[in-house]
Amino acid sequence: MGDFALGQPVARFEDERFLKGAGCYVDDIDLPRMAHATVLRSPHAHAKIHSIDVEAARQAPGVLLVLTGKDWLAAGLGTLPVASGRARSGGRNMYRPQYPVLATDIVRWVGDYVAFVVAETRHQAADAAELIQVDYEALPAAIGLADAARAGAPLVWDDCEDNICFVQTEGDRESTDAAFAAAAKVIRQRFVINRITAAPIEPRSVVAEYDALCDQYTIHTMAQRIMMYRADLAKYVLKVPASKVRVISNDVGGSFGLKAPVYNEAALSLLAARQISRPVKWTSTRSESFLSDAHARDHLTDAELALDRDGRFLAMRVHTFANAGAYSQTLFPSYADNLGSLAGVYSTPALVATTTAVYTHTNPVRAYRGNGRTEFSYIIERMVDIAADEMGIDPCELRRRNFIPSSAMPYETGLTLKYDCGEFRECMDLALEAADFAQFDSRKGESRLRGMLRGFGIACVIERAAAKGFEAAEIRVERDGSVTLVSGALSQGQGHETIFKQIVADQFGISPATIRYIQGDTDKVTFADGTGASRSATMSGTAFHLAAKKIIEKARLIAAKALGVEPGHVAFGEGVFSSPSTNRTLAIDEVADFAFDLSRLPAGVDPGLFAVGVFTVDGENFPNGCHTCEVEVDPDTGDVKIVRYTVVDDVGTVVNPLLLKGQIVGGVAQGAGQILKEDIQFDTDGQLVTGSFMDYAMPRATDMSVVQVLSRPTFTATNPLGIKGAGEAGSVGAMPAVANAIVDALSPFGVRHIEMPASPERVWRAIHKSGVGPGLAGDALRLLKGDA
Repeated sequence: MGDFALGQPVARFEDERFLKGAGCYVDDIDLPRMAHATVLRSPHAHAKIHSIDVEAARQAPGVLLVLTGKDWLAAGLGTLPVASGRARSGGRNMYRPQYPVLATDIVRWVGDYVAFVVAETRHQAADAAELIQVDYEALPAAIGLADAARAGAPLVWDDCEDNICFVQTEGDRESTDAAFAAAAKVIRQRFVINRITAAPIEPRSVVAEYDALCDQYTIHTMAQRIMMYRADLAKYVLKVPASKVRVISNDVGGSFGLKAPVYNEAALSLLAARQISRPVKWTSTRSESFLSDAHARDHLTDAELALDRDGRFLAMRVHTFANAGAYSQTLFPSYADNLGSLAGVYSTPALVATTTAVYTHTNPVRAYRGNGRTEFSYIIERMVDIAADEMGIDPCELRRRNFIPSSAMPYETGLTLKYDCGEFRECMDLALEAADFAQFDSRKGESRLRGMLRGFGIACVIERAAAKGFEAAEIRVERDGSVTLVSGALSQGQGHETIFKQIVADQFGISPATIRYIQGDTDKVTFADGTGASRSATMSGTAFHLAAKKIIEKARLIAAKALGVEPGHVAFGEGVFSSPSTNRTLAIDEVADFAFDLSRLPAGVDPGLFAVGVFTVDGENFPNGCHTCEVEVDPDTGDVKIVRYTVVDDVGTVVNPLLLKGQIVGGVAQGAGQILKEDIQFDTDGQLVTGSFMDYAMPRATDMSVVQVLSRPTFTATNPLGIKGAGEAGSVGAMPAVANAIVDALSPFGVRHIEMPASPERVWRAIHKSGVGPGLAGDALRLLKGDA
């Protein structure tokens, strides 16, 4: 409808209340008689607990309750849910240890949960926690991924003799090995994809309530899939029917996968609320977040690419070791479902990929924005650039020789996935044009005159989004024509309220100002799957579309009776029902009023205008795109600056280009952040040495150039709206594009690859390691000019 139709750049409706400080986050909740909690955490990466003395803490001022692992067991409650559905080699089941809410005998990472203290204030709780005396016996720890996977490494779990969580292989090994044997050229490279943390702007927080009269639990938390969260909490932790648990998630300040699971603090706060008959709040500090949040990425990958003499890809072999951390959180293994991303946008006929997940004495690792697609896209796009360098072929030309042609769609890759549509060559050509690649050499020369090295990077990527599943959405049209939307999807900043209002306003021909949006309450949402894996616009958007269609069809019957014509003669558009058989028209708000008047209803039509739309899909869609990046490197300091960035994305139907750009730019910043700055580091004893923003470097606005975002959509038939997921597309393309640009800038020094993060020190050392000279700008420039 006009300014609010699909494809219009509608500004976010939710922003006004955020800008006015009217958002409602968990830590904003202040209930009567609410108590506050803190967690006593392990100072050891691996240790036996011989005893815990909490008597002094229990006597401390303001203390209401102190819980230990023994108290939890005495309450008869369960453990946290863990991942399942995988296997180890030799036909063995995936190793799935129990995930205790509080440790009883052994702690397994620095930050593991030892005791829970509840007091009148958070400061009293923190002071009392310091009075708890724990007798630890420190044990050897397996910290690094490579160390934990070697024979004889300290065991994270005594009955898991090799620290292996699961092993998964996809592809055809026989045909892949045969292709390698016949190859003219084989490219090999090891990649370290470092560990990072999500670091959302809002740290984790919970407020727990218990109603003894009704035996009802309520948890205010930040989730992504509230129905799944409730089911896990009820079944595995509280051991009660799901109907006894209410989950409320209001506004959420970022998640990126981090906040999806049930964490220990939610379970502990609910037990505490039950035992003291008062609400209990726990909110993480930023330093505590580094210690307790699940981390992300942390892969060690060996990749091989086989090519013929003309540079055509014949086969690819990949083996990835992935860090699971100390426990297997739910959805941790889901990165392995995206091994197919290694095929990329190329017609490589044979591929085989294996991933081995390894337990270590570190924070659990879980899904993070891109979840496997980012890591594996980085691998293939770096391998393409390394191959281009070794074979003396332009990187863009090498990609052109190997793209899957659009005429081949639908195309089944050699590794698990079947693409329904995509025009990859055209997408890259538009990106190169938009990035003004033809004038790159001129810009490179200008940088040289300022004593800077300039590099150009490109990445052509594809990802799977909105995988097999379902989503539900409810629309209620009130008697006055105003509309209420109830969504099972949960926004963490994506702008769901705006997108879904826009879809429904476009269908009904009404102003979004008359639409109310509800999300994040299991007592209000009918049923749903939730948010994650770039699925909300596709799945929830289509569910709202289907619900709107149902309402329009019912309203058409009511309008037909009022107009005195057959339903088949009634048209609907721009919010008005009309018929060529009469000069009368009815606005949708008039029909809504009729819907509550029994005398105006056709026979067999129930009163009211409301509907639940359910969208079920058997296959995913495949957003894809091309990222180009230009960087400048200071050869004297190693400092890297992104100076130009262009994205051309195919996300199918663009519902709102303004919000799409926000999603893409945010993802680019996260991907670039990992390549340039972000890095979780432990010392040899498992102590976290990057435990604050003083040590863990986050990307800033000043690190980024303007990001130019263009769309080149191809329509997908996987959903009625033709939408492809966009929430993770920016991060998937940014990591390889930025890395390729840095390596290109350093290529005059013979640099073939640089690990992440490409910190100034690492870049400076790469230049010096080349032996070109003392690293002064003059030496670098003489090399670039061919004078050295």
